Amino acid sequence: MPGPERRLVYCWDPGLREPCAPADPDAPDLPSLVDDMRRIMDREQGVGLAAPQVGDSRRVILVRRPDDPAAHARVLVNPELVEASSDTVPFLEGCLSFPGVYRHVMRPRAVRVRYRGLDGREAELDDAGLLARVVQHEIDHLDGILFVDHLSEWERIRVRLRMGLWRLGWR
Repeated sequence: MPGPERRLVYCWDPGLREPCAPADPDAPDLPSLVDDMRRIMDREQGVGLAAPQVGDSRRVILVRRPDDPAAHARVLVNPELVEASSDTVPFLEGCLSFPGVYRHVMRPRAVRVRYRGLDGREAELDDAGLLARVVQHEIDHLDGILFVDHLSEWERIRVRLRMGLWRLGWR
C-alpha cells in the first residue's frame, strides 16, 4: 500500500535544516520517492529538487540543465562534491521552497560530483555551467544548508520578511 502523497515543503519547515542520511540505492521505496520528486519538480517547473524538499531525509537529488527544461531529470543518489573550482561567480538563484524569492549567490564555477544512479551504478558529473550551480544548490539541501545561508545578514532579513508575508497570503 502506498504511503501518503509527498508534497513540496517550504522554507519554514524545520526538516530543511537537518542533514540527510545516506540513501540505500536498493531501498524498495526509492523509485517511488524519485517518481514523486519528478512529479513535483515538473509541476513546479524546477531544475532541481532535493529529497528534504518533499519531506524525506535521504541523500537524493534530481537535477536537469536549466537551458533545457524539457530534458529528463538526472537522479543522483548519495552525491558527493569531490572537486570545485577556485574561481567563484555570482548567479541569480531561486528555490522551490522559497517561492518568488531570487537572490545572487556566489558559488564555484565548476564542480565534479560522484554519485550513484537509480540503478545503483557509480557515476560522475562534471560541469562548468548552469548545471554546476543547480547541483551545488541541491547538495546544500542535503546538508541542511539553504541558499539564503550564502547571503548577507541584511539580505536574509529581507527574505524572512518576504516569506513571512507570503505565508500570510501576501505576494
